[in-house]
Amino acid sequence: MNYRYNSFHTNGLFVLTDFNCATLEERLDTRMYYKIIWAKETDVLLEIDGYQQRLKKSQIIFCTPVNNITITPYTKGVVSFIFNREFYCIRDHDAEVSCNGLLFFGSSSAPIITLDKKEQESFNLLFLILKEEFETKDQIQGEMLLVLLKRLLIKSTRLIKNHLVQPLIKNEQLDLIRQFNVLVEMHFKTKHKVIDYAELLHKSPKTLSNLFLKYNNKTPLKVIGERICLEAQRLLLFSTKSILDISLELGFSDSSHFSKFFKKHYQETPVSYRNTHQGKN
Repeated sequence: MNYRYNSFHTNGLFVLTDFNCATLEERLDTRMYYKIIWAKETDVLLEIDGYQQRLKKSQIIFCTPVNNITITPYTKGVVSFIFNREFYCIRDHDAEVSCNGLLFFGSSSAPIITLDKKEQESFNLLFLILKEEFETKDQIQGEMLLVLLKRLLIKSTRLIKNHLVQPLIKNEQLDLIRQFNVLVEMHFKTKHKVIDYAELLHKSPKTLSNLFLKYNNKTPLKVIGERICLEAQRLLLFSTKSILDISLELGFSDSSHFSKFFKKHYQETPVSYRNTHQGKN
């Protein structure tokens, strides 16, 4: 199964596939697409940004255009919804589904939701309706597919909210967390301190720290550090840039400062990390 919708007016692309095609791995490795991968019928082993991630049956993972993903071609029982910014821009339409900073760009790792039996039935129904719309070629096909994608994102956002440390966290507090996550994504290369983001949000660092304890027991500083680390991993594994160039790109004044930061998180230097892991990818 490999359905594809293209808009010639906007260059929008929306793909529904079950991974039973040899070219899918190449498609997922590009940095142009959002990827929603659903282990619909079986467990699946993915490689995300150079690391293995086991997705259990009935789990869904949400990956951004910056995530490098590898999956074995012809993998069965797995479904993916793939779309680009031109088809649906998460940031520009945030008011519609409120998933930016939660499903996407929410942290250094891709969020995962687990469907219970009732939710599986609901998502299966949505999947069947999407298949039907992909097979219906008419002038409103794009609009219908967009509506269904938004429904998928809204349902997923509701589920991820239900699994917060405190599910009853106020909407304005959750919006503040989302804003923080989005700002980190925008500025992590130049702003490394919590106070930098607190000033942008007109809040105190303590307010942010207390709020994140309610959200996921992760400090704002850890969120910033994990995002810097993720980008460092990507640059070390998927680029030929020197350690000095990577250091400067990530906002460190020199390579020794970057090496100290990296070793604190991974117990090895950037050079050692690259030498050990790059040949595996």
